[in-house]
Amino acid sequence: MADCFSEENFMSVKTPSLFGGAMIIAGTVIGAGMLANPTATSGVWFTGSLIVLLYTWFSMLSSGLMILEVNTHYPHGASFDTMVKDLLGPIWNAINGVAVAFVLYLLTYAYIFVGGDLTAKGLGGALGIKIPLTVGQLSFFLIFATCVWASARLVDRFTSILIGGMVLTFIWATGGLIAEAKLPVLFDTQAPSGTPYWIYISAALPVCLASFGFHGNVSSLLKYFKGDAPKVAKSLWAGTLIALVIYVLWQIAIQGNLPRNEFAPVIAADGQVSVLIETLSKFVQTGSMAAILSFFSYMAIATSFLGVTLGLFDYIADIFKWDDGFAGRTKTAAVTFLPPLVSCLLFPTGFVTAIGYVGLVATVWTCFLPSLLLLRSRQKFGKGKNYTVYGGAWLIYWVNLFGFLNVLAWVFNKLELVPVFKG
Repeated sequence: MADCFSEENFMSVKTPSLFGGAMIIAGTVIGAGMLANPTATSGVWFTGSLIVLLYTWFSMLSSGLMILEVNTHYPHGASFDTMVKDLLGPIWNAINGVAVAFVLYLLTYAYIFVGGDLTAKGLGGALGIKIPLTVGQLSFFLIFATCVWASARLVDRFTSILIGGMVLTFIWATGGLIAEAKLPVLFDTQAPSGTPYWIYISAALPVCLASFGFHGNVSSLLKYFKGDAPKVAKSLWAGTLIALVIYVLWQIAIQGNLPRNEFAPVIAADGQVSVLIETLSKFVQTGSMAAILSFFSYMAIATSFLGVTLGLFDYIADIFKWDDGFAGRTKTAAVTFLPPLVSCLLFPTGFVTAIGYVGLVATVWTCFLPSLLLLRSRQKFGKGKNYTVYGGAWLIYWVNLFGFLNVLAWVFNKLELVPVFKG
């Protein structure tokens, strides 16, 4: 019976597609957090946000490809626990373990809460009755957690469908806004001479970093593609590029219509979508944008939940060395899903304070650890078995510097040591 539930059998019917891998990455990256990008980058505005997004995309993609090269030296299914323990020792492994668990568990917790809230409202609206938040959370959880428990292939299929829906709703919601975007507004040409922009970069960097998080999925994809590292690399490139294009189009839609000096109400509301649309409607027709963006947000949260928990699932399996049989996957699912589910049901908004630290903690295993792992891996094994990331020592320094700048930006923001753009 166990063999019937093995990942091998789930995936033996058909070779996993590059498209499916790219969709898993794009779905993980494009979360509801993208809605915060225009607000976080309003200080540096469009040109600045474009540079920051490109810089962040390249740096995060590079660090993900570093993990991939290191991963080729280990058995399929080996994740951070195996690699860090072997290459950097138990102390670094403990630090990394805490960082990975903090970020992935907290994101899972947040997605259950937000996804459950949207589910309850959607079901309530459709049925004409009030649905309790708990029912919405359990419904959201059971549907999408079951996909991750079943197999990576089911995550691939679900994510592909949801990404298709996201693209359609995104075009529907923003197509008119992009067409209406005005170059003087987009490039802030009416601003007084000497208007400062780059002094506000510290607010943009950590948010953009959080908008390109997929690193927990690298090992999962290598396992899913049965060790075909070049195919995984192509999936990372394609998935992150899809996300980058959507982010840039979203920036154009918002910052090309809502003038920089009119952003004050949106910033005061922490980028709340309803306030953003209300402010935007003073300058351009928004129509049914609010309703459509609700659909988009739901699908974005669902795909992010699938991607984040798939990475957490395989990380847990690697720690405890549980196999892909029915019993092994069930034990892994229990450790993956029960802590955030129970926490969410008992403390439904407890993540609000802690989630502000996600960007800081994520730099440990998305920036510093990948570069250290690659350095130690090349010293021990040489280059990757069937994949070698581009660049040499300069790329290691680049990714480390990127992580360091993000930590500085986060700390300076927290301590209020940098100027804050208020519109």
